[in-house]
Amino acid sequence: MTPDLDLPARRRRNARLIAALTQLIGACAEAAGAVYRLIAAAPPDQEGVEVDLLPCLQVSLSAAPLLDMARAEDDARWPAAVARERAAAGRTFAARCALAAVGEVFEPDGPLGPHGQAAAMELASAGEDVAARWRHDPQEAAALVQELVASGEVTVDELLDDAVDFAVLTGLLTLHEVRTASDPSAAAELCVHAVPHMALAVTLASADLD
Repeated sequence: MTPDLDLPARRRRNARLIAALTQLIGACAEAAGAVYRLIAAAPPDQEGVEVDLLPCLQVSLSAAPLLDMARAEDDARWPAAVARERAAAGRTFAARCALAAVGEVFEPDGPLGPHGQAAAMELASAGEDVAARWRHDPQEAAALVQELVASGEVTVDELLDDAVDFAVLTGLLTLHEVRTASDPSAAAELCVHAVPHMALAVTLASADLD
């Protein structure tokens, strides 16, 4: 049976992003290793070790553009899926905004208006919860996703995509700190600390719960 290419599995839908994340994980490890190898090779009685921070800085500066480009490439590969996702997001945002509109009405103060912004923040918060739980107990996180989806206000993919975004952003913010690290070891440690967040993003981007 030929698979429906208009309905890609999440692993295929996010293939370029996943590949870029794994590339970034390797780059983080290599940049940290470049620092640690020089420190490890220094004689025990040597007080200072000259270390090149350029690899760590390159990872920090290139990470976000790399992932943005990968996501754009994924979108270009699956235009039908993108259109469907946007339509689903519009319906779910509309449903959530309708609920919010029962309360006090505010003047629009942004592209989404106050209710749209509140709905977006709520979805982002749910994605953060899913990511946090997935790190410690994937089954518990999957159960949370199904519970939230049962309300009819969000879709599985919306929640998982927001969880991916949260994990990626956490990793990117960690790498951003490399630029102001106090010493080479601190910069290397930040590269290492970013890896679990990127690895979690890979897992979430690959997850299919439907």
